[in-house]
Amino acid sequence: MTTTPPAPVPGPRATLTAFRRDPRELWPEYARKLYDHLAAHYGEDDPLPTLAASWIAHQRSLNTQKSYARGFRIFEEFAREHGAHPLTVSFPLADTFRLYLETTPTWVRVKGGRRGEMVRAGEPYSDASRANALSASSSFYSYLDIVSDTPLKNPFDAVRRPVIDPGYSPTPGYTEAQWAALVVTARDHHRVAAYRKRAYAILLLLYTCCLRIDSLLSAKVEHLGYDQGHHVIKVKVKGGSWRNKPIPPIAWDALQDYLDGRKTGWLICTASGGQLDEPAVWQLLQSLAKRAGLPPRGPHGVKGDAVTHALAKKDARPDKIQRWADHHDSRTTQRYNRRKDNLDSPGYGIGADLAETLADTPT
Repeated sequence: MTTTPPAPVPGPRATLTAFRRDPRELWPEYARKLYDHLAAHYGEDDPLPTLAASWIAHQRSLNTQKSYARGFRIFEEFAREHGAHPLTVSFPLADTFRLYLETTPTWVRVKGGRRGEMVRAGEPYSDASRANALSASSSFYSYLDIVSDTPLKNPFDAVRRPVIDPGYSPTPGYTEAQWAALVVTARDHHRVAAYRKRAYAILLLLYTCCLRIDSLLSAKVEHLGYDQGHHVIKVKVKGGSWRNKPIPPIAWDALQDYLDGRKTGWLICTASGGQLDEPAVWQLLQSLAKRAGLPPRGPHGVKGDAVTHALAKKDARPDKIQRWADHHDSRTTQRYNRRKDNLDSPGYGIGADLAETLADTPT
């Protein structure tokens, strides 16, 4: 008797393209980029590009999508250079990846070279970068355990991670006077009024609303409103929830001047009306800092400065500042406080009182 062989199980690409519309069209930016990168090396029929991109699309925040995609690409390159497919990696190679990160020079641009030319000549990966690459890789295999029938266990479960001090920041914070100098530079720096107004609005919204950069860049003009006597902007905060953030008058006035009557579209946009991306804001802040004679500043550093300055006020309410910063835990707020480790110790006060008491006590 002749038996009919079972039909082959379709791969992820064939499964997705069987729909009337390809679901991959809905993937966010970093999922699509990772898919294209992996498909160029493994081909579209290999399950890895689809699984990895689906994993990135599964992450809630844009920042996590970007961070995990970057970390996984480091691991994928390492595995490929060692002749291993990422879907067949076991613990020994995963643990070797940890050692690789500790010693391997990072990619840097070739000074005077061709556009985009890179060479491995930088310092080895920092503790934070190593922790990100290991966490991203582990997250990918945890995701596979949920969505795939592959019997592969997470090879990163037993890999040691770098010990990261969550309160440490290599970037020194700005004083309030330095912040004022940066804001003045933003207000006056560019001869094109539209760019000048945009820079001024970006800084004031990030600082006075204590916003993450991805929350600001994903906001639209339609998200502006009025609530309980406050001008507000409805933004998506870390974790995926939406929150109305009050906009102080100085930031509201700057924003209205920048919008110039515009009622729709991205709140902060390009000259053509498209969504401004995070690298553009990084470049803007670096340029402003250089013009103001200040150390470089990234968008996330703005939030740290805002929390630090708010906590330093005489009437500071840590609970209100925690809500303003959209932190679920007060310890997170304190990690943003760059003055928490200053040397103005309460020990001086109690020491002085003790010295006074001892001076009045006969020996």
